[in-house]
Amino acid sequence: MGAGQQVAVFGAYGHTGRFVVAELVARGFVPVRVGRDAGRLTASADRSGPEARVATVDDPDSLDRALAGTAAVINCAGPFASTAAPVIEAALRAGIPYLDVAAELEANLDTFAHFADRAREASAVIVPAMAFFGGLGDLLTTAAMGDWTRADEAHIAYGLSSWHPTAGTRRSGAVSRQRRGERRMRFTGGRWEYRTDAPPVREWSFPAPVGPRPVVAEFTMADVVTVPSHLAIPDVTTYMTVEAVRDVAAPDTPAPSAADDSGRSDQTFLIDAVVRSGGAERRAVARGRDIYAVTAPLVVEALDRVLTGRTLATGVTAAGAIFDAPDFLRALSPHITLELLP
Repeated sequence: MGAGQQVAVFGAYGHTGRFVVAELVARGFVPVRVGRDAGRLTASADRSGPEARVATVDDPDSLDRALAGTAAVINCAGPFASTAAPVIEAALRAGIPYLDVAAELEANLDTFAHFADRAREASAVIVPAMAFFGGLGDLLTTAAMGDWTRADEAHIAYGLSSWHPTAGTRRSGAVSRQRRGERRMRFTGGRWEYRTDAPPVREWSFPAPVGPRPVVAEFTMADVVTVPSHLAIPDVTTYMTVEAVRDVAAPDTPAPSAADDSGRSDQTFLIDAVVRSGGAERRAVARGRDIYAVTAPLVVEALDRVLTGRTLATGVTAAGAIFDAPDFLRALSPHITLELLP
């Protein structure tokens, strides 16, 4: 447990940030709420604890003051194309671990590309995409791999009952589209491809209770960055149920609304991760509720393991590379239900 250690949460008053702060408190950490907007920090003080520090990504001194005395920083503030690099730089100056919940492909690729050498030389820990998209899919794929050292392909299918995007999700998506233009990305043959055609629609046979559903194939999420960063799999594809794609694309889809006292929505999810090698297939399945809320136990469990030395690597590293994937996933009970199928 946290044993009173201070942890900075950048973007603490955002939708996901509030879940992260609450999870830190529940596990005995002392969150230091950090944000760019002093008014929003003040307004959230009654829910999120007493200490708040204002910092902006264009003011390195303010970031240094915000991280002073903390054991680690969790970045929940998107768009991560703007926030990740400055907060990582501040974490490196402070000599503390950095974790984020970025789902932006470009931001995660930038983190691996720009900080890998420096983090490795400093024996620093930088864990990008330690969230529902990126972290959880990566852990499931790693667990499914088991003792395989390589596979031909990985497929990660998301069965969401709905997808009500937060304001942060919309901002991050807009930044990604601006950087990418009209192109979409996929990872095949061990490299990234940019395409301008529409992604294909297929049917995916999810385990019960979801069953066969139409999905948008090559709906490329952060898992397609994290998985090939440490697993020898040349083709990695993610899939999303058609209804969820329509939800997140529609400008009038409302933000998530609380369905219980914890603030969780009634959205449910099923992730089906399949790896194939030759004629063999392995699978890991996770079921749970609220993709934003479940990010909090994911990133805080990761934080706890980093601070207690239960890690397998340093540098810029994906969840499945730095943690014992099956053990980590079992530790997420009761937040997810896990099945590992040979």
